[in-house]
Amino acid sequence: MKTIDVNIPLEEINKISKDTMLEKLGIEFTELGPNYLKAKMPVDERTFQPMKLLHGGANAALMETLGSFGSHLLIDQRTEAAVGLEINANHLGSARSGWVEGIAKIIHQGRSTHVWQIDIFNEEGKLISTGRLTNLIKKMI
Repeated sequence: MKTIDVNIPLEEINKISKDTMLEKLGIEFTELGPNYLKAKMPVDERTFQPMKLLHGGANAALMETLGSFGSHLLIDQRTEAAVGLEINANHLGSARSGWVEGIAKIIHQGRSTHVWQIDIFNEEGKLISTGRLTNLIKKMI
């Protein structure tokens, strides 16, 4: 099983956010491990739903960001691309301010699919959302 190169500087990884939804939502990668990644996202007007709670869709965006980029780091980027096939999320709690942190761990790394388990925690360390992302690994022509 291939592992994530933990020597990639976080500043380089965070450059991918420029002019994307990641930048608009304030998502920032914070840590890499051989089989996981972490990122944080602010809980503010960018990520609120109308009741001033963290929007479940923002959680899903953080999940897909983590799992998709995780697969990107595990494939041969010259000949392959990772694209999302399916995401599911269960929202178990809420956040009203501060930051949330997501951690994505790969649980299946096949030749044509990757499956990631992603958990999101509030600043108190309480699990507020959990989900899975399945990515298709496509050969590029």
